[in-house]
Amino acid sequence: MKTLNEVLQDWEAVIGLEIHTELTALDTKMFCNCRLSHDDEPNANVCPVCLGLPGALPVPNEKAIQSIVKAGLATNCQIMRHSMFYRKHYFYPDMAKNFQTTQGPVAFCMHGHLDLEVSGRGAAERPDCAFGEAEAQSLASASANAVGLSTSMSEHMPEGGDAVARPKASSQGTYDTANLAAPVRAEDGSYTVPIRILRIHMEEDAAKMVHVGGEEGRITAATESLIDYNRCGTPLIELVTEPDLRTPEEARLFMEKLRRVFLTLGISDCSMEKGSMRCDGNVSLRRRGETKLGTKTELKNLNSFKSLHDGLEYEICRQAEVLEEGGVIYQETRHWEPSRKRTVVMRVKETADDYRLFPDPDLAPFDLTDEFIDGCRAEIPELPDAKRDRYVAAGVKRADAEQIAGDPEAAAFFEAAIGGLDAKATQTVANLVVNELVAYLKAAGTSLADSGLAPAQLASLAKLLAADAISSNQAHEVFDAMAETGDDPEKIVDVRGMRQVSDTGALEPIVDAVLARCTDQVEQFRGGNRKVVGFLVGQCMKESRGKGNPKLFNQLLTSKLEAM
Repeated sequence: MKTLNEVLQDWEAVIGLEIHTELTALDTKMFCNCRLSHDDEPNANVCPVCLGLPGALPVPNEKAIQSIVKAGLATNCQIMRHSMFYRKHYFYPDMAKNFQTTQGPVAFCMHGHLDLEVSGRGAAERPDCAFGEAEAQSLASASANAVGLSTSMSEHMPEGGDAVARPKASSQGTYDTANLAAPVRAEDGSYTVPIRILRIHMEEDAAKMVHVGGEEGRITAATESLIDYNRCGTPLIELVTEPDLRTPEEARLFMEKLRRVFLTLGISDCSMEKGSMRCDGNVSLRRRGETKLGTKTELKNLNSFKSLHDGLEYEICRQAEVLEEGGVIYQETRHWEPSRKRTVVMRVKETADDYRLFPDPDLAPFDLTDEFIDGCRAEIPELPDAKRDRYVAAGVKRADAEQIAGDPEAAAFFEAAIGGLDAKATQTVANLVVNELVAYLKAAGTSLADSGLAPAQLASLAKLLAADAISSNQAHEVFDAMAETGDDPEKIVDVRGMRQVSDTGALEPIVDAVLARCTDQVEQFRGGNRKVVGFLVGQCMKESRGKGNPKLFNQLLTSKLEAM
């Protein structure tokens, strides 16, 4: 089988995502008052409504509607004033009433977009990015189109903005995307591409099934299957992209960005490990230069960023191999097996007709008012991209700013710590958050709220580093002691005698002694080997018993060596 890079030289991958997110921040289910919980005893939180017993009538959760409107506003979607719920029929034990309540032709949120920034190794996956002014103008046009309706849909939009045509609830095949320009690469190889969002609709989640004895938790070879209906009826929003993604890395980055947005909105914990955020990936291939879409396959329930990337990568390579050997790609749902690094067939893909969709007679249509929508908009906090840009303007490196801005808890801690600090100390705090704080929380298996750490402690540690009172290696030791004891870094440094000597007069004799002793290294420097300065700094640090300022040692050594 060819590698991904080899395949993408001849074939263009067309990828769309369906991202399912449970609204875990809510207290109750979508259509009843049962409590939302992942940790209770199985089947403890059920009632006649979520079990679909005769005579039970659903009542919509207003806070869930507020949450999906916020999600739509944060992803540049049109909020549809008029919409309604449908019944999607299927026969499987994870939904006791044999249908799922979901939205029909018009969702609460339609036709949005997110701009995706791709850099580093991920940018190398896409071979069709160009340089130049002409491509930049095409990209600007494509980005402008991404925020509006496609021609095929706008023809069906009456005055007032209520869509009446039924777009397919699928992330491929709705619109032709041949007119989307290839993104433009910057000098560092990175690029930005607009990814259109077809819709975000509301539905209820199904029950959790546990297949006992099956391979990798699947029903195949299972001795029995257990059902926990606690999850049944949980409010769930599904975001469907247009097929604008072209590489597995773009798909991974899109889902990561969406997760950061939803976490910032506070509508879900977005835990992929617990299943509150999961993804289906649709992918097809076509020869480069062609505009007709190929036959797609769907990868179901990808529950990690790595599985999303690796599953799509395998499926792209598999499809290319089948097509190049003269075979046929069938529209089907496939399962990704991480341990075997392959996809396997689950079932032939259903069509919309199989679900016998029709309006739910027990739920009245929704008419959202401007007042309701404006109220949701007023509750949206500063979003990750804007927060990242603000941090960068304050002197933080872009990569650090993006990581911090995407975690609401870390961002609040960071902002509390940098109050009154200059740009150098602010970047030092960012380094501590990204490198020390995150690593400590992960190793300790705790949250920031439960760690006992205070922003003032991090600010104090950053000031010591920025003033060169301690080295970066010492900072790691001080952080661990601070986390363990709760003491202020200043106290820890003084009690342990860790404060660095930055007095030139005290360090110069040490430098002179090391240079007098290390004549071989001095000759190597004269011969053009500047790397020996690092060895000499180490000798100076040993001579000073670790208390000398290594940066100052480096400066003194270099100055004296160059003068010899």
